[in-house]
Amino acid sequence: MSNQLIIREHCFIWGQRTYLMGILNITPDSFSDGGQFNTTSAALAQAQAMVAAGADIIDIGSQSSRPGAKLITLTEELDRLLSVLQIIRPEIAVPISVDTTRAYVAKAAIAAGADIVNDISGGTYDPEMLPTVASLDVPIMLMHIRGTPQTMQEKTYYQDLMGEIYSFLSQQISAAIAVGIKQNKIIIDPGIGFAKNYEHNLEIFRRLQTLKMLGCPILVGASRKNFIGKILNQPDPKARVWGTAAACCAAIFNGTDIVRVHDVPEMRDVLLVADAIYRQQR
Repeated sequence: MSNQLIIREHCFIWGQRTYLMGILNITPDSFSDGGQFNTTSAALAQAQAMVAAGADIIDIGSQSSRPGAKLITLTEELDRLLSVLQIIRPEIAVPISVDTTRAYVAKAAIAAGADIVNDISGGTYDPEMLPTVASLDVPIMLMHIRGTPQTMQEKTYYQDLMGEIYSFLSQQISAAIAVGIKQNKIIIDPGIGFAKNYEHNLEIFRRLQTLKMLGCPILVGASRKNFIGKILNQPDPKARVWGTAAACCAAIFNGTDIVRVHDVPEMRDVLLVADAIYRQQR
């Protein structure tokens, strides 16, 4: 894989260190922080705090993708997203990714100053997504999922989990390249918790290296998720920081390039130590 990508004058050199993506949910119903940052002032303060704490990318989502989340209208998603993006973009220097599955929203967000499209459907929900991203010439994050957030928990039967994730991502990388997206602008995500049960999530961590053969940087988003809650017997997502830290270490030691997290200051320390141990031998 091409080992570097420049986004908004920030150079991402894959393999040199692990990059930190800070989650900014501007939804009323996200699983761990719904309603916390859905005013422009709260969203801006949180974005600035995450950048100050070491976030390399801010990922803004205005449509919750937790299990069973209600699908909002295009207008609602646009209104939520653009009102926040217009306030945040002039105030922070790091790249901003927009978490959306709709091509129209992606295009509007990039026009308003976002830099990356993060599509939990891997470009499968909206047939216009991949051609739109190609025309915008921006990076895209392609995640593995089955079904939708409303149905995904019913679609957790796999004969060969990693083989099926690999096959899906390989297919979507090929589809993206076929419409003109440059391979060095594709980042892949195995989709922890998306149509995966407890054992599947653990298996992804153990076998993450198999996705390296796809030749794209790997993003892992495990922050505060239910599998961590199950291990810790901790129903409160906000109390899963230490469990998230362990998951981030496991991801790094198995080859991830970006971790997507809620708790940026804590995970910054985790990444610095994990990278010092793991990357020095590379």
